[in-house]
Amino acid sequence: MSLEYAVLGFLNYQPFTGYALKTMFDSSVRHFWYADQSQIYRTLARLTDEGLAVVEHVAQNDRPDRKPYHITPAGQAAFLEWLRGPFPHQQSKSGPLVHVFFSARLSDAELLAKFETAAEIFRTLLQHYEAVPVTAADSIQKVPSPREQYFWMQTLELGKLTMRAQLEWAEAILANIRDGCIPAQ
Repeated sequence: MSLEYAVLGFLNYQPFTGYALKTMFDSSVRHFWYADQSQIYRTLARLTDEGLAVVEHVAQNDRPDRKPYHITPAGQAAFLEWLRGPFPHQQSKSGPLVHVFFSARLSDAELLAKFETAAEIFRTLLQHYEAVPVTAADSIQKVPSPREQYFWMQTLELGKLTMRAQLEWAEAILANIRDGCIPAQ
């Protein structure tokens, strides 16, 4: 998926300034699609250049002009065409799994430290994901329908399931190391 389609998806809900869009990203999809402020502004500029969005200049008295972006009919059509397309296959790259793959060269003490750290990371992320319905309540309320809210929450459910599985995996490796079930070097 490209950032363009995520931005178009949000613009389908309502117009957003770049700053408000970043806030929306951070409170909704950040657990599976991170975008920094500069990426969002570059994407908005590109969408505007391509006629998929337009920018409105709203004068303010004591501040710089607000620049909310609106999706165009062409942007809506492009977004729906992408959404109706095939389910994207994710080719994943994982630095942590490369670490694990070659971890046989580490001592048991080093492995314990590595996987205790990993388990703590997974535990912390799981706690964060479990708190999202409370911390993201304002963003969720901006979603126009219960049906859309349902699908937003399904991405969170997958995140929680993934973190639980990764935590269970790390804890199983830790138990195997502690129980001496890992073959010696």
